Amino acid sequence: MKQLQLISITAVVLALHVNLVAQADNLPRSTPESQGVYSSKIIDFIKTTDEKVDSMHSFMLLRNGHVVAEAWWKPESRSKQHVLWSLSKSFASTAVGIAVAEKKLNIDDKVIQFFPDDLPSEPSKNLKNMSVRDLLTMTCGHKNEVKLRSKKNWVKSFLAHPVPHEPGTHFKYNTPGTYMLSAIVQEVTGKTVLDYLKPSLFNPLGIRNPKWDSSPQGISIGGYGLFLRTEDIAKFGQLYLQEGKWHGRQLIDSSWVKQSTSKQVSNGKNSLSDWQQGYGYQFWRCRHGAFRGDGKDGQFCIVLPEKNVVIAITANSKDMRGELNLVWEKLLPAFTDKPIEENPKDYRRLKSVISKLEASR
Repeated sequence: MKQLQLISITAVVLALHVNLVAQADNLPRSTPESQGVYSSKIIDFIKTTDEKVDSMHSFMLLRNGHVVAEAWWKPESRSKQHVLWSLSKSFASTAVGIAVAEKKLNIDDKVIQFFPDDLPSEPSKNLKNMSVRDLLTMTCGHKNEVKLRSKKNWVKSFLAHPVPHEPGTHFKYNTPGTYMLSAIVQEVTGKTVLDYLKPSLFNPLGIRNPKWDSSPQGISIGGYGLFLRTEDIAKFGQLYLQEGKWHGRQLIDSSWVKQSTSKQVSNGKNSLSDWQQGYGYQFWRCRHGAFRGDGKDGQFCIVLPEKNVVIAITANSKDMRGELNLVWEKLLPAFTDKPIEENPKDYRRLKSVISKLEASR
């Protein structure tokens, strides 16, 4: 009997410990108004996206480091990981930044120096001049992307692909280039990007059991393939908003954060397009002084430093531009620098709208 009681007590203690760890991993919560955000505007955003975006999966809004709104469209849930698609690129860039801080590489290092056994017999001048920086800024010199999925050796296939443009002069969105960043990190650290980021990024942020698909060579794909929860995306955005610092610990060098999220190269001249505001190191510049990581079908990690705001969204959307425009149209008016009185009525309405989403599909 005593042994059974001891087992029972141990089980209870273990359950409490697991619960406390889970709570410690969570971001703090508060009402929107307490952080200077109007609940009514959030309601408008959620209702509009529910109607116009096909289809929303989740949404989380942070102001001043606090979650002020969070919603999941059934069957998605707070505990379920979601495919990030190209939002994975911003995490791969972070791995490069950490490796640079550890002096394992330099962004001006030439790409070919990491893969001497995979080079074509006569490397072109442009291939020889291609640097890590060029991979980070999507200016490696390719005219089009090499199709790696059908290849046996992805690194070798990338290096054999024509480089008609001088590296650093021609912006061309290039997912295989991000794979090469992942391969370089693995070359200099002896770990996949996934394993390399666990102790340096994922564990400190309380991101549990991240998953990242690999190439046939066992290299994290880098440009896509990462699976995380919505709150994990929000934490990542908050870390960048805080210039790489988390609970007093500098996880990412602040100078890397600034460089990564600043305009490093031009990617167009349309002042009304969020895809032509400049590109950093695997981060997009946006209108309204914002920057973001994003992925196919409407995965977003949007950071607005001037508003102290982070927005995480997952979706299966056919119109990413329309989805992002709704953020500007409906959410930007929600933020104020002036104190707002608590509004229990609107807050209850917000909770009601969210609860219906989670039960309606």
